[in-house]
Amino acid sequence: MKVISINTNGIRAAARKGFFDWLKTQDAEIVCVQETKAQEHQLEDEQFHPSGYVSAYFDAQKKGYSGTAIYARKPPIEIIRGFGDSEFDNEGRYLEFRYRNISFVSLYAPSGSSGEHRQQSKDRFLESFKLHLQSIRRKRREFIICGDWNIAHQNIDLKNWKANQKNSGFLPYERAWLTELFDDLGLVDAFRVVEPGAEQYTWWSNRGQAWDKNVGWRIDYQIVTPKLKDAIRSASIYKEQRFSDHAPLIMEYDFEIEA
Repeated sequence: MKVISINTNGIRAAARKGFFDWLKTQDAEIVCVQETKAQEHQLEDEQFHPSGYVSAYFDAQKKGYSGTAIYARKPPIEIIRGFGDSEFDNEGRYLEFRYRNISFVSLYAPSGSSGEHRQQSKDRFLESFKLHLQSIRRKRREFIICGDWNIAHQNIDLKNWKANQKNSGFLPYERAWLTELFDDLGLVDAFRVVEPGAEQYTWWSNRGQAWDKNVGWRIDYQIVTPKLKDAIRSASIYKEQRFSDHAPLIMEYDFEIEA
């Protein structure tokens, strides 16, 4: 089972850069997209509803902002838009495909880098979403939560960690929040199960030749429930083509979806 996650930073822009042509070559079971930056009525072209997939979008109320999508080979038994917090559901940040034995989530966590008011919103998200994750752990199905979490967890997860300790995305309490998810809730950073090495990033600033010099951050994750840990088979970050300021995170699991 191949699962792909990508922040497209505008799905129409990514399409122009060849994202959907590339996707046809991947044979993925599940594709989770973040930051679509479009309303669904703007995505009537067939490329935005890939052949062979069930597709769903969850738009932000604000035009040209945020938004998530999922493409799946098997039709889910339920599609859930939002996790019950209107502040973030109005921004289209959480889309879930529910199957009998597993749920897939496309998540776009807020960034706090544009100012203190956005960091305060991000802090509210962290508090609210942790409650949702606690409820997930009580359910009788597995979860794969794909997306842009906008936090680099450890020093290994960004190039210039020393210079970023006071910056959003690498603040000590943000990192501690992720640690709590792993240590206390038992959730698993699937990438790190099979790829322990350094300099593996998923996002690069558009400034200062960050992409060319690989001065990046690993802020895109597939975070899974504990029973899926032994099902993780491989992980890779696709960098041969550039569709966005993020790269696709591709993971394979030895797991069968019960539709």
